[in-house]
Amino acid sequence: MNTFEQLVESPVGALAFLIVAAFLEAFGDSFFQAGFYRATGWGRLAALVAGAIVLTAYGSIVNLPRWDFGRLIGVYVAVFFLIAQLLNKVRFGQSPTTPIYAGGALIVAGGLVMALWKG
Repeated sequence: MNTFEQLVESPVGALAFLIVAAFLEAFGDSFFQAGFYRATGWGRLAALVAGAIVLTAYGSIVNLPRWDFGRLIGVYVAVFFLIAQLLNKVRFGQSPTTPIYAGGALIVAGGLVMALWKG
């Protein structure tokens, strides 16, 4: 059993791991957003390359432990939603709208059901 698998055996460790992965994915995506719509020239190229590097790190990290992928992805989507909204506010100054809050509540509720329902 590798170190990452030992870490994700505990609920706190698994949540921390998912938060880091979600941050890397959202941050990598935000570089592409900046590169496509907010930068030009070398700044655009730098943003796109940075996005590719960060998303590669995300893909590597999220796949290191041997997860129950079906269960993981549901919980991960909820964590990703929360991290992406926070990053959207911090990086781009955009606040969620009422429909985003309503839909996000459903996403988070679904993630909690998958995380907590043993069966």
